Amino acid sequence: MNVPAELKYSEEHEWARTEGSRVTIGITDFAQSELGDIVFVELPKAGDTVEYGEPFGSVESVKTVSELYSPVTGKVVEVNGGLEDSPEHVNKSPYGEGWMIVVELDDAAELDKLWSADKYKETYGQG
Repeated sequence: MNVPAELKYSEEHEWARTEGSRVTIGITDFAQSELGDIVFVELPKAGDTVEYGEPFGSVESVKTVSELYSPVTGKVVEVNGGLEDSPEHVNKSPYGEGWMIVVELDDAAELDKLWSADKYKETYGQG
């Protein structure tokens, strides 16, 4: 299980990469491996708002459909449109080409609620 140390993680298996007031969000390597082959990704549009802990989209795999939960509150400023035609990027590169949205952060204190890589690995049996 790949869990980059520089990222923050939610209990619902989303990761967050912070660059200034912008947060890039995707799902973890663990989540994509549990889901299996991802065949469809539903994401919000740029300009939409997302709320901490609330669903912002879904991923459909050959096994199931799972909701995506936002690790932060803010306005969506960028969406990975490449996932529409190539949802398999989430499986191949969950921290790279498989990123999902970029959010302009409303409250930086929410980042303190997220887990470190060590806590995520510890919680999901890889620590």
